[in-house]
Amino acid sequence: MTTTSPQGRTALLRPDGNPVRVLVVDDEAPLAELLSMALRYEGWEVRSAGDGAGAVRAARDFRPDAVVLDVMLPDTDGLAVLGRLRRELSDVPVLFLTARDSVEDRIAGLTAGGDDYVTKPFSLEEVVARLRGLIRRSGTAARGESALVVGDLVLDEDSHEVSRGDVPIHLTATEFELLRFLMRNPRRVLSKAQILDRVWHYDFGGQANVVELYISYLRKKIDAGRPPMIHTRRGAGYLIKPGG
Repeated sequence: MTTTSPQGRTALLRPDGNPVRVLVVDDEAPLAELLSMALRYEGWEVRSAGDGAGAVRAARDFRPDAVVLDVMLPDTDGLAVLGRLRRELSDVPVLFLTARDSVEDRIAGLTAGGDDYVTKPFSLEEVVARLRGLIRRSGTAARGESALVVGDLVLDEDSHEVSRGDVPIHLTATEFELLRFLMRNPRRVLSKAQILDRVWHYDFGGQANVVELYISYLRKKIDAGRPPMIHTRRGAGYLIKPGG
């Protein structure tokens, strides 16, 4: 069973048709709230906890389908919390948030039973994408939820296949990421700064024209000979909406 999220993508659902549940564990309240808002925007049900003890209580009550877990917590280490979570929910996928970027720390987290990790500072888009992958691979969600659909344009996030009106469109990796960001935000004007941050993950400074360049590449492949879908709002940015 499927439904559509606010971004136009097919929302992840439990087999019973209810939204997937995600537990966010981080003692930085502003960060936890920002993450929670982003995940709710996906159409998911979210609960948060600020320490290890709260995380275990919430997991027991909430029965999440995935957990976002900060490695550094005020009352205990995130690795210890993971062990307690595994006793409550043996198969729940866990995405670590960590400020530690060393290979040893990453290996420690994965060896302890974590399924994936994101290093701070991170992109919200990256966290959402990692979680979607973990949830789908865990078998929690119903199948067939990897497609973004805007009008007759379809992008499969798993296979990286793109088509418009059943005609395959071949994109480079960067073109794919740019189109994915646009399609996750249909009818929403996205500034060059937002696009640089989410697609290239850092500020190009004076080279913001790289966005214009890649938008032109996409237009040639997506809109050529068809009703245009990619539009410019002068002085504001770019948006995608159904053609015609």
